[in-house]
Amino acid sequence: MKVIVVGAGVVGTMHAWHAVERGHEVVHIEREAEARGASLRNFGQIWVSGRAGGEELDTALRARELWEGIGARVPGLGFRAIGSLTPVRNDLERAVAEAAAARPDAAARGYELLTADEARAVNPALRGEFEAALWCERDAAVEPRTAQLALREALLATGRYTFLPDREVRDVVGEHAVRDDRGEVHGGDAVVLCTGAWLSGLVREVAGEIPVRRVRLQMMQTDPLGEPLTTSVADADSFRYYPAYASGALDALNAGQAQDPTAAAHRMQLLMVQRLDGGLTIGDTHEYEHPFAFDTLEDPYEHLTRVVESFLGRPLPKVRRRWAGVYAQCVDTTRVVHRQKVRDGVWLVTGPGGRGMTCSPAIAETTANELGW
Repeated sequence: MKVIVVGAGVVGTMHAWHAVERGHEVVHIEREAEARGASLRNFGQIWVSGRAGGEELDTALRARELWEGIGARVPGLGFRAIGSLTPVRNDLERAVAEAAAARPDAAARGYELLTADEARAVNPALRGEFEAALWCERDAAVEPRTAQLALREALLATGRYTFLPDREVRDVVGEHAVRDDRGEVHGGDAVVLCTGAWLSGLVREVAGEIPVRRVRLQMMQTDPLGEPLTTSVADADSFRYYPAYASGALDALNAGQAQDPTAAAHRMQLLMVQRLDGGLTIGDTHEYEHPFAFDTLEDPYEHLTRVVESFLGRPLPKVRRRWAGVYAQCVDTTRVVHRQKVRDGVWLVTGPGGRGMTCSPAIAETTANELGW
C-alpha cells in the first residue's frame, strides 16, 4: 500500500509513522521547509492528568504508551517519564486536588495528593510556598522543536518514506491523489490530510465548513534554570481549564476564589516543563475570537513570571524567546479529533486542540485501524 500524508506536524508525522510501521510506502508532503505550526510551538508535554474520563483519557493513555515505545527507539525525541506536580495553596484548591485523587480513574492517571515536603522531595526546585501538590505519575515530555525531525530521520532510514517539503497541496485529483503547487500529482491507495490549523483553501474546498475552530496562545522559553526541574509543573488555574477536575469542589473554588484578572482575561493557566538544555517552556493563554492579534501582549507574560517565581522561590532566568501559536480544536471539545472522509480514499484528520502533542500517536493509530492499513 502507498499512503500520501499531507502535513508534517506531529499528527501528520504520526500517521506516516504508523503507515511505515505496518509495512507501507509513504509520501509525506509539507508546504514549508519543515513544520512550523503548533507542533513546535507547544510544551512538549504528554499530558494525561487533566483529560476527561472516557475516550479522551483512553486515547491519552494509549498515546502515552506509544510515545514511550517510540522514544525508546528514537532517542532524539527526548522522551522523559517525568510526571507532573500541581501545587495548591489553600483549602479551596486542595479540595479540588483531593476530589481529583478520589476519581475512579485516579490510579490510571497516577494521581496522588502529596504534602509540600513530599512534593519538594520529588521536585527540589519548588522552594516557594504551597500547602500540598497533586502528583500525576503518567505525565511525560518530549522535545517539541526537534521531535518531528527525529521521527523523520528514523522514517527515512526505512527506505519506504519520501519527504517532499516546500509543496502546497492545491487539489484532490480523482480518488487517492493530490496535486501540489508545482503541478505534480501524487497518488496512492489512501490520502490523509493532516493540515493542522490550516482550515481554508483546500480544506474548505473538499470538506466545506467543518466543526473546528482555531485557538491562539502565547508562550515563552527561558535560559537554563541552572538546576533540574524534575517534573512538569501546573498551577491551580489548570483546574479551571481541564475537564478532569470538574467537581463540586471546583464549583466552590470558582465561587469562592476569583481568578487573577489577567489570568481570567486571557483564559490562562500555568504549565511549565524543562527542556533538555535546561531552559523552561512556560505558558499559556487562550484566544478564541477572530481576527487574532498579530502581536503578543506583555501582561500575560508578567503574570506567568510571578506565578513561576512564587513556586520556585527564586527569580526566573532571562526569557530567551516569546511566541504565539495557533492550533485547531473541535468546537465540541469532548471530541478528541475531527476525522472525516472527504472523498473516496481521502480523509481529513484535524482539530485535536491542545491535545495534539499528547494524543497524536493514538489518533494516528486509530486512523490506521479504521482504514485497514
